[in-house]
Amino acid sequence: MTEAISRPRRGRPPKVERDFPDTRAALIRCGMEILTEQGFMSTGIDSVLKRVGVPKGSFYHYFDSKEAFGQAVLESYASYFAHKLDHWFLQDAVAPLQRLQNFVEDAKAGMARYQFCRGCLVGNLGQEVAILPDGFRLQLEAILCTWQHRLASCLRTAQAAGELAAEADCDELAAFFWIGWEGAVQRARLTRDNVPLDVFIRGFLAGLPR
Repeated sequence: MTEAISRPRRGRPPKVERDFPDTRAALIRCGMEILTEQGFMSTGIDSVLKRVGVPKGSFYHYFDSKEAFGQAVLESYASYFAHKLDHWFLQDAVAPLQRLQNFVEDAKAGMARYQFCRGCLVGNLGQEVAILPDGFRLQLEAILCTWQHRLASCLRTAQAAGELAAEADCDELAAFFWIGWEGAVQRARLTRDNVPLDVFIRGFLAGLPR
């Protein structure tokens, strides 16, 4: 008796779900890409699922709600950005204020790479805070505070190196930087060039007490 040979079916292959950690990570990664372009409220879950290739009915296996998904995306972005800040701000072989300028140059290159369509996820969601669930407001503020802490530490290193006046309030300067930086990023998305970022960093550095 001849054994039947199983032949693959023609057409699109059946959709096979990945393991939970891999699928969840793919959804979050896609969410970071889309939310940095469109924001939270204008992003539909269907567009994320379609891009990742996950069946619609399985979304709630990974997240309880769109809000939970957005908060997970924001948490992942915060971790990614904290790692980026540590990379630039903790380079002992580089002068402290130069570390800040190197971070800015890297950010400029990143915005140009995506044709200024993507901004900062924290800044984008901050623009929507009036219509977002209240949990986002607290999460966004907490993230910004960690960024301020990292920059303040870098500025205190600049003080110790004699680049910054001893009487300078590093915590206040760090808060001022992030307030202005987020505005500059939004403006760069409007102008579709890095001019607003250049104007801001020149003004910030020029205003530092030496």
